[in-house]
Amino acid sequence: MTTNTSTNNYTIDPAHSSAQFSVRHMMISNVKGEFGKVTGSIVYDPNNLPASKIEALIDVNSINTREPQRDAHLKSADFFDAAQFPNLTFRSTEIRTAGDGIEIRGDLTIRDVTREVVLQVEDPVEEVKDPWGNLRIGASATTKLNRKDWGLVWNQVLETGGVMVGNDVKITIDLEATRNAVA
Repeated sequence: MTTNTSTNNYTIDPAHSSAQFSVRHMMISNVKGEFGKVTGSIVYDPNNLPASKIEALIDVNSINTREPQRDAHLKSADFFDAAQFPNLTFRSTEIRTAGDGIEIRGDLTIRDVTREVVLQVEDPVEEVKDPWGNLRIGASATTKLNRKDWGLVWNQVLETGGVMVGNDVKITIDLEATRNAVA
């Protein structure tokens, strides 16, 4: 492990990063999916977390729930409206130590609606050198949100009671980032 003693800039590696979600379907089971294209930047100082920041862009069209018809519906105006709002964005507003991990507060924008979310980061991977000499960091973060807070309100009442899609969405974000070369 390489010791990282100052602020460094990183680029999120979209080939090794994703945002997964889980939501209740018909009050029976959880449907899982992911956005496979996550890009962005990280400024990270492990010795001064408040000086750190994250900006991420998630491509709505990279959604995959293993069911093409469901993916098409999620991209439609009923949900994400990918034609008008092709990206979800996240910008951190505060990064701090919390218990054994890190807490990241930030603004999540979906369909032009911005709300604060709090991500809990566990076991961040400090900087390591890959086989090609690049320096990388990584982290997994989780949060839970109510989709209606972002205007994702489509639903259908079931004959037996309940609804087609739950409101609570569990989110897991896995990021790997490569340190930018110093100019």
